[in-house]
Amino acid sequence: MAADAPARTRTETDSIGSMEIPVDAYYGVHTLRAEENFPITKRPISVYPDLVKALAMVKQASARANREIGVLDAERADLIDRAAQRVIDGEFHDQFVVGVIQGGAGTSTNMNANEVITNIALEMAGREKGDYDFLSPIDHTNRSQSTNDVYPTSVKIGLSLTLRSLLEELDLLRGSFLKKGHEFHDILKVGRTQLQDAVPMTLGQEFRGFGVTLGEDHSRLTENASLMFEINMGATAIGTGITTHPGYAPAVLKHLREITGLDLQTAGDLVEATSDTGAFMSFSSSLKRNAMKLSKICNDLRLLSSGPQAGLGEINLPAMQAGSSIMPGKVNPVIPEVVNQVAFAVAGADMTVTMAAEAGQLQLNAFEPVIAHSIFQSITWMRQAMWTLRVNCVDGITANTDRLGAMVGASVGVVTALTPFIGYAASAALAKTALLTGRNVADLVVEAGLMSREEVTKQLSPARLSGLEAITAAIPVIAAEDD
Repeated sequence: MAADAPARTRTETDSIGSMEIPVDAYYGVHTLRAEENFPITKRPISVYPDLVKALAMVKQASARANREIGVLDAERADLIDRAAQRVIDGEFHDQFVVGVIQGGAGTSTNMNANEVITNIALEMAGREKGDYDFLSPIDHTNRSQSTNDVYPTSVKIGLSLTLRSLLEELDLLRGSFLKKGHEFHDILKVGRTQLQDAVPMTLGQEFRGFGVTLGEDHSRLTENASLMFEINMGATAIGTGITTHPGYAPAVLKHLREITGLDLQTAGDLVEATSDTGAFMSFSSSLKRNAMKLSKICNDLRLLSSGPQAGLGEINLPAMQAGSSIMPGKVNPVIPEVVNQVAFAVAGADMTVTMAAEAGQLQLNAFEPVIAHSIFQSITWMRQAMWTLRVNCVDGITANTDRLGAMVGASVGVVTALTPFIGYAASAALAKTALLTGRNVADLVVEAGLMSREEVTKQLSPARLSGLEAITAAIPVIAAEDD
């Protein structure tokens, strides 16, 4: 008679009842129940690796704190510590399977972490998964904790970790624009206000402006991220610290600071901190600001490269793919376009965060999962958008110098630079003539005998027109004309 086939499941029980868990799974009954209850996004929390790492960091710090204050024995604390470290190092992330959006204020995410870390620890101890009499996901791995302090703290730490990679990419994109600013520093062009011709500037100034504004966003993001360094570990259910030892909060803070390298601080009022989501709103708002400014830059790139024959055609974006299934040779600005769309999504996510923050009631905000998902998604998409904009667009931009030069020469905007020398009335008359005839403004000024060719050339040099060189020539006093 053939031997019985090995069991493919194990039985686990919670307060609702029993469920069969895949024998190889490190998660347990609470996680499986949540996976079945929330088949919404089809995106598990493991799509945000830094959130998973942060959860493990909180569990590791708690294990160390619980051992230090004497509420968890050394053997179990060490097993949880070492199991959490393996998750921090990137192992077992595929076991974090609950959906990113879930009911329960993040309880399912917390239990997913408790069960996975517990079963890793059990395996390391040579025991079977699910042997919770020896090591329990709730009594040991979750000791001194509640979802209501673990989840928001983990989200804050995870976002802080994820932000680092976004800021790195933001710096690289800023550098690319500044490099183009240097490359184009002496190329004159017509500046525009309200989409109408204004006064001359250089293409380098335009691109340098893009880089500077992104640098400002780096500062704003960093400032708002620091608001997330206030945590509520030790608050447990509502901030009163019920079920915790008096020494737990300072102990877990100390270990979390060591593990994360972040300047974390325990909130002064844990009741307020447990229900407050203001830090998430502020940070989400700074992300939206960055997204909108980046989208505006992409709008400018699309305008400046429009045409190329019937549009502005001042710059050339790299040709990345055929632009039409019907118009041969057409190439579209697909990279700026995709960044625009990411910015729109970030703005929508910020509205979601705002509404979720407002919708919290009394001592807890139940909607932190959608807050977390919205911000993590925004950071992830923005980072990738910045990368593709830099690598697939900005680094390859070239200037259409012939067209830029021709437009500057024919632009009446250059007359503004001559107004101090020939007067407003004469400048206006010359501008009108230039518009009607299409002739070069400098030629008209010389022909009218208002300035010599040498004087006009000097005052209309790229450096002076763009303001890069102060006008040092004496500006004559223009007598007021009779009415």
